Amino acid sequence: MTTPYKVAVLVGSLRDASLNRKLAKALVALAPEGLEFEFLPIGELQFYNQDLEDKGAPACWKAFREAIADVDAVLFVTPEYNRSVPAALKNALDVGSRPMGESVWDGKPAGVVTGSPGAIGGFGANHALRQSLVFLNMPAMQQPEAYVGGIGDMFADDGSVKDAGTKKFLAGFMESFAQWIARHAGR
Repeated sequence: MTTPYKVAVLVGSLRDASLNRKLAKALVALAPEGLEFEFLPIGELQFYNQDLEDKGAPACWKAFREAIADVDAVLFVTPEYNRSVPAALKNALDVGSRPMGESVWDGKPAGVVTGSPGAIGGFGANHALRQSLVFLNMPAMQQPEAYVGGIGDMFADDGSVKDAGTKKFLAGFMESFAQWIARHAGR
């Protein structure tokens, strides 16, 4: 029996009723066997500041770094704020990349899904995030791309995806992501 790959899920939106959190949960529900998911909160992370690092990193940073170090891959699900990623998500990347030379992101395969009530599905955030992932040496899955538009009307009351075509696309994305992890996780 093969040990499942551990995947951290980072959601860029902090709202309790976040549409992107619903999207992340739908993706997890549609994932194939062999993946184990953990949603890691990012809202409580203090903004990265080298002075805090020099005094001894805050406990929340240490816990976050340990959690990321313990996973095989990362699934990012985020809205777009002003054609980029939300500050909380960018901060999580910064916290995990420090101290210099000790990045917990290094080599971890990544999947990127952006969602928006609008038609372009967070295209700007998707590509802004990918720029950071290149620098952090995280192989990000290129295909299929996932810009999910119209998520305001996508979910049934139970959180499931209403449209069969959208459900099929998301399940296909997760199947491809599982294959991507198997190829790049370094096991």
